[in-house]
Amino acid sequence: MGSESGPNWSEAMQVTLSDDKMEAYLSFKRVEGDLRLNVPELERFLNANGVHFGIQSEMLQKLVSRPQDYYFSQTVVAVGLPPSNGRDGAISVLFEQDGENRRPSERDDGSVDYREVIQLANVKAGQLIAKRIPPEDGIDGKDVSGGIVKAKTGKDVPFKVGKNVVVNAEKTGMYAAMDGLVTRTDKEKLNVFPVYEVNGDVDYNVGNIDFVGTVVIRGNVLTGFKVRASGDIRVTGGIEGAEVESDGSIEISGGIIGSNKGLVKAGGSVKCSFIQEGNVQAAEDVIVGQSIMHSNVRAARNILCIGSKGLIVGGLLQAGDRVAARMIGNAMSTATAIEVGVRPELRQELGELRSQIRSLSESLDKTDKALVMLNQLAASGQLSTDKLAMRIKLTATRRQTADELQDAKTSMLEIEKSLEDTEASRVDVMNTIFGGTKIVIGRYTRFIKDSVQRASFRFSDGEIVIVPYV
Repeated sequence: MGSESGPNWSEAMQVTLSDDKMEAYLSFKRVEGDLRLNVPELERFLNANGVHFGIQSEMLQKLVSRPQDYYFSQTVVAVGLPPSNGRDGAISVLFEQDGENRRPSERDDGSVDYREVIQLANVKAGQLIAKRIPPEDGIDGKDVSGGIVKAKTGKDVPFKVGKNVVVNAEKTGMYAAMDGLVTRTDKEKLNVFPVYEVNGDVDYNVGNIDFVGTVVIRGNVLTGFKVRASGDIRVTGGIEGAEVESDGSIEISGGIIGSNKGLVKAGGSVKCSFIQEGNVQAAEDVIVGQSIMHSNVRAARNILCIGSKGLIVGGLLQAGDRVAARMIGNAMSTATAIEVGVRPELRQELGELRSQIRSLSESLDKTDKALVMLNQLAASGQLSTDKLAMRIKLTATRRQTADELQDAKTSMLEIEKSLEDTEASRVDVMNTIFGGTKIVIGRYTRFIKDSVQRASFRFSDGEIVIVPYV
């Protein structure tokens, strides 16, 4: 067979594009005969078959030199430029950066030194406490046919506004509306709360405390007393069988000796040196330096007991994501129950979000119908002044409702994903877990009969498995 010239190449070769047009492939339809190729004509052949961008010159050179090496395969001859999606917006909280060096220091035994606590994240009225970093536009890509592949713009992140803070008109900065302590509460809202200090124990001389702000107790909270705060609660001593509840976090220099009375409950995290016969609940984490003994502890995220002792014995511990300790149980096989993947509060929030989405969808539907009617009147020139004002107001309402609906749907998807993700839940033991311990992950249970060293318990293929702890 004679040489193949350009016009007859289509009988010998074909060009195909991937579904997304980000790659072009050259393949040979027949391989007999002497096929003489050169790069310029090969490029023109690709152009004639719709390939105009990302042509791989080096590969064309190889094809021209030794076409027989590529007779029986699809060869990538052009590659598109993928889009670069824009970076999401973010909130930069300045008080955390400014206050980092003034945070209370942690001692070797896991307790915390609060002598400088009053300096933590203190702000003055009018002080900037957070900045909004806007999302970035992406960089568009190009497919092999020369078409533009649109990049996604980053998602905007709104401020989560709590109490005693204001956002400027440009929505770029959040400022303190009063002197106080910057505190995160439920759903990561930023607040500024005043500070109430007790120089000593919470006893009969002080009485119960219910304060719209942050409470600092430079002593102990005795059995039978109540401390309630909208901000954080910080205790330099310990907590006995008292009711201590905070919308923010609770940090205790000593420990909790509950004697099976009282409750320590935080909208953020609880951090202390030890818990003995205590009842503790946290909407985020429970972090304990030394030991958790015969207690009922529940955390929406993690329970971590990984200080130098890191011991959990007896009682019931429930965490949404992870329980981690150095030792769980003891040689006497004391009954100890550890449950992870337990998130009842998220299921409740999911129900509330579904109701909210229904209500917002109905409002949006009614607003859209009213706007259609007003737009028709405007088109026929019959829009009175009061109807015009109503149209402007409804348009603004529609935008706000649509934003709220989108936020609710995003939150619902995130919660549904986290509830399904039982595989992420685990129990980690850095030293030993003893017989007598019950491990529950989601709906599955495993009883530990013999002690196990350095183990991680996870859910896999319908059962709880043990893998080495790394």
